[in-house]
Amino acid sequence: IFRMNVLHVINIFFSLSYFGNQFKYLSNKGYCIHVACSPSTNLKSYSIKQNISFIEVEISRSISPFHDIWAIYKLAKYIKENNIDMVVGHTPKGALLSMLAARLMRVKKRIYYRHGLVYDNMFGFKYKLMKFVDRFTAYNATKIVNVSEYLNKKAISDNLNSSQKQLIIGKGSCGGIDTVNKFNPEKIDNVKREIIKNSLEITDDYLVIGFCGRLVNDKGIPELIEAFTSLKKTMKIKLLLVGDFDTRDSVSDYVGDLIENDKDIIKTGFIFNDIEYYYSLMNIFVFPSYREGFGISAIEASAMQLPVLVTSETGCAETIINNETGLYIDNTAKSIFENIHKLINSSEFNQMGINGRAFVMKHFENSILWEKTEENLYKN
Repeated sequence: IFRMNVLHVINIFFSLSYFGNQFKYLSNKGYCIHVACSPSTNLKSYSIKQNISFIEVEISRSISPFHDIWAIYKLAKYIKENNIDMVVGHTPKGALLSMLAARLMRVKKRIYYRHGLVYDNMFGFKYKLMKFVDRFTAYNATKIVNVSEYLNKKAISDNLNSSQKQLIIGKGSCGGIDTVNKFNPEKIDNVKREIIKNSLEITDDYLVIGFCGRLVNDKGIPELIEAFTSLKKTMKIKLLLVGDFDTRDSVSDYVGDLIENDKDIIKTGFIFNDIEYYYSLMNIFVFPSYREGFGISAIEASAMQLPVLVTSETGCAETIINNETGLYIDNTAKSIFENIHKLINSSEFNQMGINGRAFVMKHFENSILWEKTEENLYKN
């Protein structure tokens, strides 16, 4: 029996969380799944759980010619030694290096998974360079998967690749989420929830605004903090930030100090396990991102029956139905402030959460999207 050898290349271990148990599903279907990723202490246990093989390859996010050439060499060597039939590259750098290594080794199926456009919020030389990198990566791929319709359209308007070369699987995302066993309010253990709630010093008399992601400018964190500061003057409110700072695109010292020192702002750091419990502590989810391929945290929040506020000019727009499961906002503190007030005073507040869960279950349940992924990529 022919067992297809498939190599997924990813920058950092954290990004693997977006795939849930997709690799285990594919492994159980008879595919030999391999993952190349920057070194992480979690990789070995992850590979056992997912029933996959792995190799550690340092893939730096910045341009580093020596490291990049070494990474291409290591990937090419692994491709040859393991008779890899298909290479799937994720994130800008992982995709670029993997597509080059795969082409060098004459791999027939080279898939570029476009999760977003890193140049979307750049200007000048940096904008032109990163746009060229994306176009070059797409050129070396035989197929491109965009995680949203927004990216599908943007790739064509920005002349990154031909429309024949790209596709979107289902309604988008990189494999959906588990709405049955994980992101399901009915599966929450209330004792465990109370323990986490008490450890974060959240009491029932507070409205909790939530956010999940990197705490950087691109995600609209300065605007969210400014809106929250204004909201505090009008109500008892907490801001639950599930994520951490990042040196790339870091927020100003002023914003950073506010996050660290305001007793009503809770920063958890990155949460790898039980993230659904943190969503269960929120009343409203806000994701004011400037640049997003899709916005997986928005559908996670919707699945947990939260009304969701997202920016309408990015891939986030496809994670909600405006006025039914949440509201579109602009990247301004004023818009965030006004729409949170609008939600709180709306008679549809609870219904939006119920609608949101139904919408996500219908379109983004991972078992449905995994089947479509297998059909579109592995069998085609």
